[in-house]
Order: sequence, then C-alpha cells, then structure tokens
Amino acid sequence: MTRTEREDDGKRGIFTLFEDDKLAGELTYTWIENKAFIIDHTGVNEVYGGKGHGKTLVMKAVKFAREKGLKIFPLCSFAKKVFDKDKSLNDVRF
Repeated sequence: MTRTEREDDGKRGIFTLFEDDKLAGELTYTWIENKAFIIDHTGVNEVYGGKGHGKTLVMKAVKFAREKGLKIFPLCSFAKKVFDKDKSLNDVRF
C-alpha cells in the first residue's frame, strides 16, 4: 500500500511517497513567488525502483498545481522527461 504526503514551509516543499509505511521516494520543489514552483529533485530508493513511484510523485505535483492554479518548471531531469513525454501536462508547464 502506498501513500503520499506533502510538506511546505512557504519557500520549499516536498512530496514523499511511502510504501508499507517505509520511505520509497521524494520530490522536492522550490517556490517561484506564489505562482509557480521548480521541481528540483525526484528520487526513488533503489529498493522500490521500477514501480512507477517517480512518475506518481510528479503526477501528485501536477495535481497540486492544477488544484491551486500554479505552474511547474521541471528542472529535475526525471520530471523533465515525464513532461516531455506527456503533452497533456503542458497546461501546468512554466
């Protein structure tokens, strides 16, 4: 069973993904004022690799952006690949 959480201090934030209550991955971001954020890192513990957790984290960030009317700058190479492959994400791309 997986679950995600989000923490934010107003300058930086993190989405964390847990599998069976163990940290499986994280996505960190930095705010650009209050209108957009930069995804600067997406990482999945190698034990949990190959399960799509990285994409799940990116999509959680996309859902958050859409709900709040925000844009995302995918600086992280993994997030950039997800955005480049899926043109349906262009509505939130900065």
